[in-house]
Amino acid sequence: MSRTKQKTFCDWAHFSLQCIFATVVTATVAVLVCQTSAQAQDSGAFHELETKYIFGNFTVGSSTGIEGEKAFEPETQADFGKRGGRYAAGQSSLELEFTPTQYMQIVFGPIVSYHDIHNVPGLNDRNTAAINGFEAQLRSVIIDRGPSPFAVTLSLEPEFHSRDQTGGDKVVNYGLETRLEADTEIVKNRLFLGFNLLYEPETTRANLGMLSKESTLGFSSALAFQIVPNVVIGADLWYLRHYEGTFFNSFTGDAVYLGPTFYWKIAPKVLMSAAWEAQIAGREAGVGSNLDLTDFSRQRARLLLEFEF
Repeated sequence: MSRTKQKTFCDWAHFSLQCIFATVVTATVAVLVCQTSAQAQDSGAFHELETKYIFGNFTVGSSTGIEGEKAFEPETQADFGKRGGRYAAGQSSLELEFTPTQYMQIVFGPIVSYHDIHNVPGLNDRNTAAINGFEAQLRSVIIDRGPSPFAVTLSLEPEFHSRDQTGGDKVVNYGLETRLEADTEIVKNRLFLGFNLLYEPETTRANLGMLSKESTLGFSSALAFQIVPNVVIGADLWYLRHYEGTFFNSFTGDAVYLGPTFYWKIAPKVLMSAAWEAQIAGREAGVGSNLDLTDFSRQRARLLLEFEF
């Protein structure tokens, strides 16, 4: 890809991500206006929801779907803002999802990333897009909802990246994102509470052969309310801690993220899940500033579409 075409693509990708998330907000307003102008829905109109994506997908619900389901899921995470300069980094996964049993789910697909960085301290200026590795995911139900008011699923997600997710430099990076995903139904078919526990160790080898290890620990809590049938709005709260070393050897910084979430079951086999969060608190070890903008970004957003087939 030529430098001119590559720059055009990255600028287009950056602008498109902003437009997509603006469209999500517009779609939310449009759906709610249409629904509230129609006749009031009776309680029987609120059917059971699969909870996996109703919390916006930073926090993931415990559902694994119906046995035999298959789906294509393009998902994009975008990070914006560092301490100074211009910073935007996006990662899109083109995933296939398969549910062999009602207690297990398998997801896999390639990753495409882009970086738009200019005058950010500690990072090289960059405007690039590239195929950036592969990820897979295995989810298994530990506690099923029924006798228990809570459902809990274990998720293991091995990842390989050929570029650094923050700065876009060429690297060899391996990670294993491990989650416990739990949720409960506070009001039947209407109000849901979700929790996630995250541990992600990573090993990175740079071009010069330098090996580094790091790990992230996180906790989340999310509320989701089905405001009209098939439309869910909510809020998501995350606390993240970053360490040098695989097993929390040296603390480098932490961050608290808070933001709104949106879920729309557009059609029986099509859905959309989105979230936007801002870092509202945090600190970087050895730095007096209020936020950690070295290990984390100022804002982050996610958008997922699912097409069952």
